[in-house]
Parts: sequence; structure tokens; C-alpha cells
Amino acid sequence: MDVVDVAFIQPIEHRPEPNLIVEAIEIPLIDLSPLLHPDDSTEAQRNELATKVGSACREWGFFHVINHGVPFDLQHRVEVAVRKFFGLPTVEKRKVQRDEVNPLGYYDTEYTKNIRDWKEVFDFMVKDPTVIPASHELHDNELQELRNKWPDYPLELREVCQEYARAVEKLSIKLLELVALSLGLQEKRLNGYFDHKNTSFIRLKHYPPCPAPHLALGVGRHKDGGALTILAQDDVGGLEVKRKIQGDWIRVNPIQGSFVINVGDIIQVWTNDKYESPEHRVMVNSDKDRFSIPFSLNPAHDVMIKPLDEFISTQNPSKYKEYKWGKFLKTRRLSNFKKLDVENLQIHHFKQSG
Repeated sequence: MDVVDVAFIQPIEHRPEPNLIVEAIEIPLIDLSPLLHPDDSTEAQRNELATKVGSACREWGFFHVINHGVPFDLQHRVEVAVRKFFGLPTVEKRKVQRDEVNPLGYYDTEYTKNIRDWKEVFDFMVKDPTVIPASHELHDNELQELRNKWPDYPLELREVCQEYARAVEKLSIKLLELVALSLGLQEKRLNGYFDHKNTSFIRLKHYPPCPAPHLALGVGRHKDGGALTILAQDDVGGLEVKRKIQGDWIRVNPIQGSFVINVGDIIQVWTNDKYESPEHRVMVNSDKDRFSIPFSLNPAHDVMIKPLDEFISTQNPSKYKEYKWGKFLKTRRLSNFKKLDVENLQIHHFKQSG
């Protein structure tokens, strides 16, 4: 019998069931063609897109986009470089390993909800350097400058990843504007939170074959802490989203050339729970490597996150206490780095009582 280290084993109630995969056929697919040539698109077309995005955010928190403007050739070049990097011997990858001071670079012992994930990752910031809090302690105002770590091989990894980062960041702002319109806000209402000081980052992920896919997960159940996530995944599949009403896990199958978009915790808080950040996880399999590349759209470190005034009223008071994004990010990063004795920080910790 194949076994895995006990650190990887999920609690019985959260273990995957590889033989009971439910395929998602109703997750929305949105064609962003009108955004490719904004001068030629009409207000009606943008409003129609916004309506579709709003419906997807309310019902699922997840949706696919096609004709998104990120060239297929660029997506392919990134995937080739990523496969080359993860194909290196572990000793070579660990030359750019992250640590508690700098959370960027390579890592293969990450935890989600204090259970080790069956994956290896490489993280880099979109803005280099990026400023974040030096400590997760609330009253420590010291800042630190994060700089990306790049391996010597493959030589093209740095350049192609930076080109890719610029392309998906541009797409993320277009999607953010559609989210704003779908909420009845001005199109650029949210843009200012994501200025040149933003803390957006990209994670390259590799899920090796697992001898016990019924016990472990590539990434345990979680919600994304940022505003929006743009995910590129290969054709292997493994991403699952938890349906809001039924509570069952649904497989988000890959669609070639598309991205999977999901709402993050920040938008849930901003909208005072009008849009919810969906819980999701990644299953692994016993015979195929899987690769994916999520981009997380995050604000500047000093942005205070709280429900927007537009979503607060006497009948619908604020459901959250405000929190500083940089401190939230720093705390989450620390909990990913090592197993803690307490629950990882979540937005429900900022829920108003009563």
C-alpha cells in the first residue's frame, strides 16, 4: 500500500474522493471580445458583459473568460519555462528558496489550514521591488522591501514571467472595472486601490503525481485573500469549487486558452457580502504532473479594507471591522510558511458581532 507522510493527510471529513468527481457544466463562460478593441465597443456591450460578470459573481464566484487579450503564444512560452524550472533537481530549485524574511522564490513545504499541500511553488511580485510590512504585529510600523529571486536556469524564465505579469495585470484591471459596473458603481471606482504600490503577485505551481490522492490535496480548501484571481491551468485538471447552496465539490475543467477568474475576500468585504469569495481546493492524481499559474490582484500594503459606503445602510449595516491589507497579507504568508497552533487568519475573524 502506498502511503504519504502524515503531514499531508487531510482530516477524514475533508479528504477528496477521486472516484466521485462531479463535472461542472454550468460554470459561466464569458467572451471578453468587446474589450479587445475598447474604441469600437459600445456602452451596451460593456454593460452586457458587466451583467454576465455580476451574475457569475453572485451565483458562483467563479467564471471562465475567453478572448481575454493575453496572447496564446505568451501563455505557451510561460508554461514551457515553468516546466523547465520545476524539472530541475531539487537542490537547484532550492538555491532560490523562500524564507521567513523574504517569502518570494521556491518552496515545497507549504501548509493550507495547517495541513501540508502536495505541491511545489515559485512566487514573484508583479512590482519589483514591492513594499510590505516587516512584521505581522499590528503596532509595528516598520516596512520591508521585497525583491524577486530568479534562478539561473531557465534563462528565459524571468523575462517571460515579467511579460506575462504585465499582460494579466492589465486584464485584471479590465475585469475589476466590469465587477464595479456590475455592482452599480462607476467603472473606475476600485482602480485607485491598485496603484503603482500594489502587492499583486504570481505563483507558479507544480503538482507532482501523488501515490495517495484519496488522502492528500494539492491545495487544501481555502478562499483567496486578494481581490481577484486569474488562473491559467494546463489540461490535466484538478481545481474544484464548493457550490454555495448544495455544499458539494464541483470540478472546474480546463478550457484551452481560457482563464478561470474567482472573486477574493477583499471584494467580499467591499461589497458587504453581496459577492462571496468561493471556497476551492485542488485535487491531485497518481500518474500525471499538473501545472497552474494563479495571478492575485492585491492592493497597496497600506490600504484599509472595509465595506464600501455604497453597500452600507441602516437596513444593511457593515458586517466587517476594517483591517490593513499589508498586515493581513503578512500574517497569511507566515501561516503558509509553517504549521501554526491556531487557525489561519480569515476574513471571518473581522466579522462584526451581533
